[in-house]
Amino acid sequence: MSQNTLVLGLQWGDEGKGKIVDNLSQDIDLVCRFQGGHNAGHTIKVNGEKTILHLIPSGILHKNSHCLIGNGVVLALDALDKEIKQLKIRGVDFKKRFFVSSACSLILPTHISIDQIRDKKESIGTTGRGIGPAYEDKIARRAIRLGDLGDTYKLQEKVELLVNYHNRLLKNVYKDRTHDVNEVFGEITKYIHLYDEFCVDSQDLIYNFVNKNKSILFEGAQGTLLDIDHGTYPYVTSSSTTAGGVSTGLGIGPRFIDKIIGITKAYSTRVGEGPFITELFDQSGQLLAKRGNEFGATTGRPRRCGWLDLVSLKKAVFINSVTDLCITKLDVLDEIEIIKVCIEYSNNEPIYMEFDGWLSSTEGITEYSNLPLKARTYIEYIEDYIECSASIISTGPSREQTILRNT
Repeated sequence: MSQNTLVLGLQWGDEGKGKIVDNLSQDIDLVCRFQGGHNAGHTIKVNGEKTILHLIPSGILHKNSHCLIGNGVVLALDALDKEIKQLKIRGVDFKKRFFVSSACSLILPTHISIDQIRDKKESIGTTGRGIGPAYEDKIARRAIRLGDLGDTYKLQEKVELLVNYHNRLLKNVYKDRTHDVNEVFGEITKYIHLYDEFCVDSQDLIYNFVNKNKSILFEGAQGTLLDIDHGTYPYVTSSSTTAGGVSTGLGIGPRFIDKIIGITKAYSTRVGEGPFITELFDQSGQLLAKRGNEFGATTGRPRRCGWLDLVSLKKAVFINSVTDLCITKLDVLDEIEIIKVCIEYSNNEPIYMEFDGWLSSTEGITEYSNLPLKARTYIEYIEDYIECSASIISTGPSREQTILRNT
């Protein structure tokens, strides 16, 4: 019987989900994105060649996998078109294997303007790509969806209503420039070929895969601590990044999720504003940033680095019903003499457990028994604390640099 697997992040995103999804999706029939937008960036390295995907599921690199962008995703048509063209140049085939839900809400140029001008005043730390305002319109039931491109007459009416509403905000509230309705309409219809080629009723599609006992992999974007309900509010994203987002973002019940793989780095990072209790401002933090190449795949912004926070990690494991832990970037810790993990908080200060570093290379190791004893001690302490076993350990950026245990 086929098994359906959910892969999601347990921190603030950037945990290395792209590589893990790529690794797992080689024999998967359907890989689905269920939330977020092109503010996500999944980096995959195969045979020395790096690929960064922002919207398209990582399974697209496996010719036998089908890929779906689900209704929970907000869609920037220009970003999607650019990504498809770049992959086609590399020989990736999209015909009859890539689909986009008709219920995806679209990101308009006006969303981007609102996002950027507002973040200057509020400093939430968004990517400025219109994600938040697009989700606001979705919840307010005024969004334009991909399926609306099927009727350009009605689409023009909807665009006029929405852009006029946005223009009132931009002019009267934010004192910023407005947008021409016809230009926005033209920008949307410029990508009508995406509707013609890829738009589907995604619930029907998923139902057919389930009904035929096909395997499905659900690919999360961002991470648990950025969840709109369960993250470090208000410094969060605008979607449900946790396990519950799969059902709402794809239209599939939770009983069809057989395995939930939660991904954490061997340390912690965060991009943008917001609380980060284990953040480092010393030499150790600089070493983590340098060895881990900690720059955002989407924005290029430097990531804030710190020790692993086991308190929040244990909470994330519970929220998502994680069945399997995946630890990434273990090799980044190879040169650190004393490694710390946060085991409790006291007056908003972290209380740490210290470990001796292993001070030897773990890069590329593929057997758990070949890891240094001190590295195994570190991993097993994490497992005991959060009450979840690490079935996958990443020891480098490439697909083959992975330890698989009990899978």
